[in-house]
Amino acid sequence: MSPTLVRHQLPNTGSARCTAPDAPTGTRARDWAEIQEPMLVPLYEAAYDRLGVGPGTRLLGLGCGSGLALLLAAARGAQVSGVDADEGRLELARRRLTPDGMPEVTRLVSGGLADAAPPGAAFTVITAFHPAGCGGGVQEPAGALTAAAAMAERGSAVVLGGWGPVERCAAAGVLGVARRLADPSAGLGGGWRPAGRDDLEELAGRAGLRPDGSGRVACPFGYADLAGAVRGMLSTGLFDAALEAAGPRQVEQELATALRPYRRADGTVWMANVFRYLIARTR
Repeated sequence: MSPTLVRHQLPNTGSARCTAPDAPTGTRARDWAEIQEPMLVPLYEAAYDRLGVGPGTRLLGLGCGSGLALLLAAARGAQVSGVDADEGRLELARRRLTPDGMPEVTRLVSGGLADAAPPGAAFTVITAFHPAGCGGGVQEPAGALTAAAAMAERGSAVVLGGWGPVERCAAAGVLGVARRLADPSAGLGGGWRPAGRDDLEELAGRAGLRPDGSGRVACPFGYADLAGAVRGMLSTGLFDAALEAAGPRQVEQELATALRPYRRADGTVWMANVFRYLIARTR
């Protein structure tokens, strides 16, 4: 199946005064939910369109974060469950997805997969849009995918998401700050590295999944100003190891410097990126 490139209009994201990189976890979670994650909507929607997610779909989101991808699936009529180890992001997901009177529609849990299973039925779609953390920080990615696949119907779709080629991702140069400032001996993980051509296929293979097509999606990063861009990038968690090694002040300064070439005359910041997704199947 040949790859497809999908382009979508970027959601409008605002920003305010720059939040310090060592801000409380709840603030970082809100920055992810309000500034950064909306830019990944084209990735989520492209995968859902391709799979026909809708009524009858029972979807599990690994590393569901603040729940935006789950919310989009639920809006299509899917029954959704999610697991994540970041309690700040998960609390935002609960507010989005579990209004009074709808507890049976959504199951959101911290850490353990077993509690996310829908009662009386197996999952039909599993998503890991951020596979480096697809186990919610609880398991190695392949192990988390294997465990989740055991809870799905045979032949169910598993969606893996990741960065596209470095030459198609303007944000790669900015994320290089995280790689350069991190202390590799600290063993913190969660940092950034350039995507390999077959990264997603290799992950699927380690998890015992069968690849069944892929696609590319334009996901530009746009921010109202430089301060918002710094907040958004820091909210990804990809700079955590750098923050630990170099300290918040240096990371913030170098990140702002790396972002300036993408600043437009009106003060907005714009980086064109391409993301990739792989559709795999459970055996």
